[in-house]
Amino acid sequence: MNPKVTVITGASSGIGAALAKELGARGHQLVIGARREKELKEVAAHTGTDTVPVVVDVTRRRDIEHLRDVAIEKFGHVDVWVSNAGRGSGKTVMELTEAELDEMIAVNLKSAYYGMQTIVPHFQQRGEGHLINVSSFLGRVPLATYRSAYNAAKAGANMLTTNLRMDLRVKYPGIHVSLVLAGFVDTDFHKVAATPFPVKAGTRVGEAVVQSAEEVAKQIASLIEHPVAELYTNPGQRDLTVRYYQDVGAFEERMAQR
Repeated sequence: MNPKVTVITGASSGIGAALAKELGARGHQLVIGARREKELKEVAAHTGTDTVPVVVDVTRRRDIEHLRDVAIEKFGHVDVWVSNAGRGSGKTVMELTEAELDEMIAVNLKSAYYGMQTIVPHFQQRGEGHLINVSSFLGRVPLATYRSAYNAAKAGANMLTTNLRMDLRVKYPGIHVSLVLAGFVDTDFHKVAATPFPVKAGTRVGEAVVQSAEEVAKQIASLIEHPVAELYTNPGQRDLTVRYYQDVGAFEERMAQR
């Protein structure tokens, strides 16, 4: 069986770096992208496979298109595209500046949008492919209102992903579109996003346990082998989301009383 060719954005640290190493161990041929060249090359050196690091800014469409072009030039095609890049912030709605909102939309929503419009035509030409957008279950349930702009951007990315999947479903059954709804994961994301409490793998936050990046990477690797529409990396958060939508008002009232 030929190895899969996989592109990963946001691969210089966190989930993206862990996924690159996990897929490298499984024999994938990789093209990994991020802004930080030094860290990206270090990840590439530890994948144990044929990995091409490419410095990209995911807020620029031409950078995303360049990433695709490098992958096709090197390996001839792309099997899997993982849009993983993201960044958080620590502001409530009333604290947000317009510039901060614009940044969250550019990094967390438009980057996924660029990825979809860049790689899907290639998948359509081949009649197959797998697009995976790594998002957050905070785009479904308002448990961390201090991260309002991030949550809003991820909610938008969630809906773009689901709409794309519906658009492709009938005419292109060989193209899979998956949404990964991650919970709290032990990465450097929380330092940048000003999370107001320690986030360490194995500890409990509310009803969920903080996961390691390596644990989530294994789940995404399994998703590639067995595609599904949505993956909640923490099963407890899927149940929480169901309860939220069963009665939004009552759920929010209970949360406010805690």
